[in-house]
Amino acid sequence: MTSLIESVRTTVGDTLFYGAVSPLVKILVLLFLMILPLIAYLTLAERRILGFMQARLGPNRVGPWGLLQPIADVAKLLVKGDSIPLRAVKWAFVLAPCLVVGPAILVFAVIPLGPRAEAGGLSWFVTDINTGLLFVVATASIGVYGLILGGWSSNNKFSLMGGLRSAAQMISYEVPQGLALVGPVLLAGTLSMVGIVEAQKADRFWYVFPQIVGFFLYLVAGVAETNRNPFDLPEAESELVAGFHTEYSGMRFALFFLGEYANMIVISAVATTLFLGGWLRPFPNVEALAFLDPVPGVIWFALKVFVFLFLYIWFRGTFPRYRFDQLMDLGWKWMIPVALGNLALTALVKLLVA
Repeated sequence: MTSLIESVRTTVGDTLFYGAVSPLVKILVLLFLMILPLIAYLTLAERRILGFMQARLGPNRVGPWGLLQPIADVAKLLVKGDSIPLRAVKWAFVLAPCLVVGPAILVFAVIPLGPRAEAGGLSWFVTDINTGLLFVVATASIGVYGLILGGWSSNNKFSLMGGLRSAAQMISYEVPQGLALVGPVLLAGTLSMVGIVEAQKADRFWYVFPQIVGFFLYLVAGVAETNRNPFDLPEAESELVAGFHTEYSGMRFALFFLGEYANMIVISAVATTLFLGGWLRPFPNVEALAFLDPVPGVIWFALKVFVFLFLYIWFRGTFPRYRFDQLMDLGWKWMIPVALGNLALTALVKLLVA
């Protein structure tokens, strides 16, 4: 693989290679060899883990130990009928799933899976911009428009109610989520995703320790942003059939499904980067743990992300759903004031220490 990359670089030249070819190759590898397979088998892992929690087996018929179940699910969705309701607003109905999944995948362009490359090598991220975190927050917030359009354009009362709930929930919880992210930015002094991880290495500690309150707020808000239990009010099957995607089927339904799981990975990856040191091993400056250094940084990053994804599944298998008034009270009456207090305290400590 390395020799192939070197030959391509020699053929097209360094400027074109690092400016266009290298990012394009990284995007294709990230999308087709990492993100899509991870989403596919995350669905299988969720069904098997929930089965274990509920004293049953889960899917285990398709392939050895059920490992081909995600492929069977994709094949089923591809051949399933894809209808549009007669009274639907067709352009919005078609656009909505794309607005959900597109921004979720675009965010991965600035998430660093590993450190900067040494001279002549390739870095474990597509690009690093000095406003990376701002790009993540701005891009991820576009997804709410897809949910609103999907609920409104279907011309179905259950879909409309799910879209309205989703709009209220996601807009409300974006506020404490954004405030929670400002704490690590203050400590690192940069909005670059790579820079925040490098700052944690320079400071000799993960930011989860001084920002434990911000970390908890971000975790709760992240679960609410992805419409997962116990905050799955926009989909609430017992009340709204399936919420904003009630009228969707086939591949359009699959895109909503894909967007939800992609957002779960985004939330987990951002939490890993800002609070848990990204690709850094546990306590990276402790010499007694130097035997962990040979483990590649991308492995540490993946393990931390998998912990967050397991929490998503755990929450779904254990917590009951909130009422909508409880959901709004938690966000506006508790999380936003606590997030503001945490931000003020962090700024004061930063000012005094500096």
